[in-house]
Amino acid sequence: MQRRRRPPPPASQLPEGCGGGGGRGGSEEVEVQFSAGRLASAAAVAAAAAAARSTEEEEERLEREHFWKIINAFRYYGTSMHERVNRTERQFRSLPDNQQKLLPQFLLHLDKIRKCIDHNQEILLTIVNDCIHMFENKEYGEDGNGKIMPASTFDMDKLKSTLKQFVRDWSETGKAEREACYQPIIKEILKNFPKERWDPSKVNILVPGAGLGRLAWEIAMLGYACQGNEWSFFMLFSSNFVLNRCSEINKYKLYPWIHQFSNNRRSADQIRPIFFPDVDPHSLPPGSNFSMTAGDFQEIYSECNTWDCIATCFFIDTAHNVIDYIDTIWKILKPGGIWINLEPDNQWLFSDCSVYECIVSKFESGSKVMLRCRRRLAARRHDKVAFLLVNSLTFPWFWHQSYRP
Repeated sequence: MQRRRRPPPPASQLPEGCGGGGGRGGSEEVEVQFSAGRLASAAAVAAAAAAARSTEEEEERLEREHFWKIINAFRYYGTSMHERVNRTERQFRSLPDNQQKLLPQFLLHLDKIRKCIDHNQEILLTIVNDCIHMFENKEYGEDGNGKIMPASTFDMDKLKSTLKQFVRDWSETGKAEREACYQPIIKEILKNFPKERWDPSKVNILVPGAGLGRLAWEIAMLGYACQGNEWSFFMLFSSNFVLNRCSEINKYKLYPWIHQFSNNRRSADQIRPIFFPDVDPHSLPPGSNFSMTAGDFQEIYSECNTWDCIATCFFIDTAHNVIDYIDTIWKILKPGGIWINLEPDNQWLFSDCSVYECIVSKFESGSKVMLRCRRRLAARRHDKVAFLLVNSLTFPWFWHQSYRP
């Protein structure tokens, strides 16, 4: 693993119930290396280029502003959520007294939500307080403003989604989702690179769109050389915290469902906590080769014939141009390398494709891009249903079936 060492933050700097990943007797902890590529908002950079101002200094400025904008969103979370709860309380108090009496516990429930918000905010502050110097090859200076400013609705929605990502990637509650989404990919890796015929440490596997890093971590746990790639600062800040600052199982608590004020069967379901991490992220085998890169997938990965395997899970559907993604994957795979992909409705394994045509087809279920290969196209049927990032006690459930003929 490409790693560096730095002592964990003192326990006194962490909020109560947010321990610093103890259980190591105060010894230094081995860190997963995070390397930064170009991370500024793609739209902002494109706008600057269109205006002929896209100098290196301008791009650096935009990237720095983007970095601090996301940190500000983490810090603004509590204010935003308290405003949401206060609005709900005002709406309730505007009801006639006889209607309010029908819901005698409602205001008490809102007070419980407020306490959950405060706890989430403490966790989020702990996360961003530890990410200022997280990149080994990049510094973003100090926050010139220093004030907490209102964050956009878009950024707050991204942050709420990130809190739900903790459920899927690093909690016992998310085990069923991981079984449905990650295990089919892992099984394909083991099938195509069995340890009886391969030295796993020499099999280079890339996981674009790594999110909070659990899939990449699971692959590294099997001994393969694995690198995760992620573009979103929301995910990068959080994965850095889990991978480098958490070592005690279920030390931390979050309330990921408090933002959902509808479709709750019971009030208690809205304030149900989850605990993380469900495993010790520092329990990788000795000599593991595991790292994370930050930046745009297409910009960072341009070297041909580099990777034995590329594993993607709910990643291709994020592309502005899916054919560009496929071109990049084809270019950076070694000859005979494989691409394992799991997406809504389809799980495909593209193996040893020498020549292909990209065909964009429109079906009732949405737009899909398929590869027609002159040599070989291997498709795997996977019938499990994945319930994605939802409170299992609420309704309705939103689900994707990973392959449908």
